[in-house]
Formats: sequence, C-alpha cells, structure tokens
Amino acid sequence: MKKIILSVLILVLCIAAAVGGYMLYGAKTQKTLLQDKKVLVVYYSYSGNTKSIAQKIQQITNADIFEIKTVKPYPSNYQEVVEQAAKEKQTDFRPEIQSTEANISQYDIIFLGTPVWWYTMAPPVKTFMSKNKFGGKIIMPFCTHGGGGAAATFGDMQTLAPKAKILKGMEIYERGNLNTSSEITKWIEQTVE
Repeated sequence: MKKIILSVLILVLCIAAAVGGYMLYGAKTQKTLLQDKKVLVVYYSYSGNTKSIAQKIQQITNADIFEIKTVKPYPSNYQEVVEQAAKEKQTDFRPEIQSTEANISQYDIIFLGTPVWWYTMAPPVKTFMSKNKFGGKIIMPFCTHGGGGAAATFGDMQTLAPKAKILKGMEIYERGNLNTSSEITKWIEQTVE
C-alpha cells in the first residue's frame, strides 16, 4: 500500500514539475519576446472586431494601448458606412481624429490595427499615420476583415510610413476564433527579431 501511495505521489510531483516547467518556459519565452522594448498598440475599430484583437495583443505583450477615434463618428448603419468609405477612398479623404497624443516617439514597436475597408486601411488610420513620424520605428500591422483578407492594407501602410520597418502583418477574419490568442503569440514569436 505504501508503494502505491509513494508511486502516486511521485507521479503527481512529476506532472506538477512538468506543468510548472512548461508554464515557466512559456512565461520566459513571452517575456523575452519583447524584452527591453517599449511597445504600443494603436488601432481604429468601427464594429469592435479590431478592438477585440488589439486588446488581445495588448494582453499578450503587456503594451500600452491607444484607440484612434474620429471627431465625427461614422454612421451606425452599415450600408451607409460602406458607401461613405468608398467615397473617402476615391478622394483619399482623411477624417479628423480626436487626438494623436499616442506619443509614438517613445516606443520601439507599434502594433497598428485597422479594419479593411475597400481593400485598404480605414481612413482614420490614414489620418493617424499622416500626422505621426514613424522613422526608425518597427510597425507590426494587423487587420480584421469580413472575408477579403488584407488586400493592399499593409503595402499602403508602408507607403505612409516609408522610414519605418514594417514587419509581416497579421490578418484576422472578424474577431478571430478560440485559437486567435495563440495565433497572435505565434505571429509575434515568428516576426519579431
């Protein structure tokens, strides 16, 4: 009987050590991912999809977070937004935003998120990018979409921030799925040098 109890106790200790080691390794890996880097997550979100992903990135990286908000909100009717966004893309319209006080000069890595509107970033993100200097910064772009993918979004970001180093972007369908947090972690691990 004592041998069985001792065997069970040893087995429990081995499992606990393995789980603890895995958790410690995972924490160490995450800590070293962006160690000694000042990180900011900047995003614009109309429906909440991009906000949801931005918050996941913020939780994973322990970064500061900044939401881009327009002075004049977009209509709540989806079809009206689609039509307005089409016109804004044609004219390269950049809506006024409430604040650009993200002070990106103090950050090393900037996660920049947008919904994809008419095959590119939403106009408020264009406004934010045109009002800030990204020279020498690392930008990790991410976008949410309804099925069309990133399209020209990441290339257009590079055009607006030619002196930044724009790394491989991540595109997420709507709000993602149950694996989105682990996919984000994998994206960061594979992308950040």
